[in-house]
Amino acid sequence: MIRHYYNQNVKKLFKPHKLLNRKVVDPDSFVFTGDENSEPFTMQVFAYNEQELELKEPLETSIASTFNDPSHTFWLNTYSFSNPAAISDICTRLKVHSLTIQDILDLNQRPKLEEFDDHCFITIKSTVPHSMEKATEQISFILGKNFLISFQERKADYFKHLRQRLHENKGVVRQRGPDYLLFTMLESILDNYFKTLHALESESVSLDLLNEDKDISPEILRTIEDIGRQVYSIKKAILPIKEITLTIEREEIALIEERHLKYFLELKDLCLTLLDTCETIENNLESNTNLFFSIQSHKMNQVMKTLTVVSTIFIPLTFIVGIYGMNFKYMPELDWKFGYPTVWLEMLMVVGGMWIFFRRKRWF
Repeated sequence: MIRHYYNQNVKKLFKPHKLLNRKVVDPDSFVFTGDENSEPFTMQVFAYNEQELELKEPLETSIASTFNDPSHTFWLNTYSFSNPAAISDICTRLKVHSLTIQDILDLNQRPKLEEFDDHCFITIKSTVPHSMEKATEQISFILGKNFLISFQERKADYFKHLRQRLHENKGVVRQRGPDYLLFTMLESILDNYFKTLHALESESVSLDLLNEDKDISPEILRTIEDIGRQVYSIKKAILPIKEITLTIEREEIALIEERHLKYFLELKDLCLTLLDTCETIENNLESNTNLFFSIQSHKMNQVMKTLTVVSTIFIPLTFIVGIYGMNFKYMPELDWKFGYPTVWLEMLMVVGGMWIFFRRKRWF
């Protein structure tokens, strides 16, 4: 199934989004650089504390007033960037900088962390395991004093387990602030990378080029290239996430409680593990590539060896036939009644002798 996904959708995975020319675009205007025919824009607000959870579907105009309740923690989750006006309206009412709003809508934006006076902005890339539509998507977060906003490019079940934990009051999510909620969401995103890399690693191992019953065709090189491009894409997305965790470790982010710093440091370890896995897969792919060419070279050598043996056997036979094919008048063997069988016997002795020689050399 994974190989079918690569062959059919690899062009989609690396199809670039349209580039945003910031020299031309007004900083106060907001341009979505993704697919204009994407899913419709939707949003949900989870208002919770240790005692209760309330699910809301608010209007953009009521967001700022909704977050004014200090007794609750708020999680606003939005799907799709197809309505830039709604996203910009939400952010503007929360006094988010216009450049940050454009970063949310720019799908070519490099993952980064920015801290402002009353909020913190994070944008990263995520992956959807076994997705038949798109391999990666951009997710952005705005962390406030008592709220967290997540902007998802598409409607995916990254945080399904998190919603379930909120509804069932499992764990400590409802007892902690929005910074801990941010940690759990980042952890879920990294977990998706683990699932994707596990699938890629399984696919690379399943190549099994040493299997004699397997047809070693050039199609294997295409599969190796597709896996390598996927791993490179994931590695390129994980490195900035590691840098974000290092920034949180080095600097004191006011909106992240000190007791929660250890959780974000755990994310750094997860990133390092993911990068090690990427390197392992890349090494395996390189070994498979070298092995493929070695096997192809060995097969070619076998063919050349067979042709060489056949040619070597026929060279003396051709020599003998050439001698008796010359048009000389006086050739004693031509009038000898045992001449013809003698020539055959000589040729069979030559073939037999060469066969024994090649057998001793283990060419057969």
